[in-house]
Amino acid sequence: MTGYEPLSRAGLLALIAERDREISLLRADNAALAARVARLERLISRNSGNSSMPPSSDDVLPGWGGPKGTAARRPGTSRRKRGKQPGTGGRWLGWAEVPDKTVCHRPRGRCGCGADLAQAADVRVERSHQVHDLPQVAVEVTQHDVYRVRCGCGREHVAPLPADVPAAPSSYGANLKSLVVYLIIYQHVPVQRCVQLIGDLTGGTAPSAGFAHGMLSRCAAVLSEVVALIKTAVITAAVAGFDETTIRCGPAGQKKYVLSGSTETAVAYHLGGRDLGSFAAFGILPGFAGIAVHDRYACYFNPAWQNITGHQACTAHLIRDFEDAAQCWPVAIWPMQAQRALRGLIRAWHAARSAGIPGPKNSTAQHPGRDLLEFCHDREADVTRFCFDTRVWPTNNISERDLRPAKTQQKISGRLTSEDVTRDRLNIRSYIDTARKCGISAMTALRDALSGSPWQPPLPAPT
Repeated sequence: MTGYEPLSRAGLLALIAERDREISLLRADNAALAARVARLERLISRNSGNSSMPPSSDDVLPGWGGPKGTAARRPGTSRRKRGKQPGTGGRWLGWAEVPDKTVCHRPRGRCGCGADLAQAADVRVERSHQVHDLPQVAVEVTQHDVYRVRCGCGREHVAPLPADVPAAPSSYGANLKSLVVYLIIYQHVPVQRCVQLIGDLTGGTAPSAGFAHGMLSRCAAVLSEVVALIKTAVITAAVAGFDETTIRCGPAGQKKYVLSGSTETAVAYHLGGRDLGSFAAFGILPGFAGIAVHDRYACYFNPAWQNITGHQACTAHLIRDFEDAAQCWPVAIWPMQAQRALRGLIRAWHAARSAGIPGPKNSTAQHPGRDLLEFCHDREADVTRFCFDTRVWPTNNISERDLRPAKTQQKISGRLTSEDVTRDRLNIRSYIDTARKCGISAMTALRDALSGSPWQPPLPAPT
């Protein structure tokens, strides 16, 4: 038989129904693919300007965050240039009025008349040049001889050993111990490289890796009472910034959090989780009664923060969230209006703070921007609290800066296998960072601690 049999009406209707069903399935698949592409485009558009990603991640992949790996910027927005910012204080190599050493340079040879210039009379110092340098590092060995003496009555007496000299026949002094802790904790130098660095500096005299690693627990033990005072200084402050970051610590596959509490003169760290028990162990709850500065998600979606009554949302996070909303709604004007308003309020806060003006006393997924607008509408007081009290910071940058070294340490060392050693690291870092905020150098603070007289943090005045 040639050709095709004619279709009946029923067969034709069935064929049309099958075609409509296939078209509906294709449309559903296209809609799902379009939604997936939109989600992937949104993920790949994340950068430091519209999210909490660090600036260093903007150029991780070609095109990540915008053209040529740079964070995309909307017209009318500015990006701070690198280097010194206008209005900030400069630094330069100063002139020492009383130099440690003076080297005189006089002309040599003979004058045109044939006389030896060594016999010429001095007229003046034509010009002076100062060179700032470090002396060559060398280990200085100090021997402590403990004498026994006999009195005329026949009794013998032995001199006591100084408190900073261990009873061992040979030991390292406070300067070298401080350098070990400084390199490992503050400069994130791994233990083996720390030992090698000291050996290279001193011409071969270097401690063992076991000694260097053991210094962390020894130093932390000396600082236990000081760290407790630092936490008290944070908890009793009128304003404190709180932040958290993940850290790989302990057995593989286990995730911990580093919690931080920061003021302008103190910072404390705590290893734990995001649960109420960790916050209680840190001392935040129920002790803290001041204004908590944080990113807008930290407390409103974490039950551990519900008992804190005074909040200030980080406006830097809000500005980035509005930038994200502006990219999702390119024709809308409200994201840029909100950004301009927040930036204007922040500039006014800085002006008032500089002038010494305290201010008057007083889970369903949504489209990008929806939850942001609802938050700003429902939590207006927590967004603008800094406008009425200049003690309150408009951003939580101070806490983010304090936490950044923990991420740097993790990038260098990877997973920290011991939770106890990690706690020791965080306690020592609390001591160093707090001392630096109060104008004490890290080496000086560590030297005082390892000499038996650790520096004490100032406690805030009662409010």
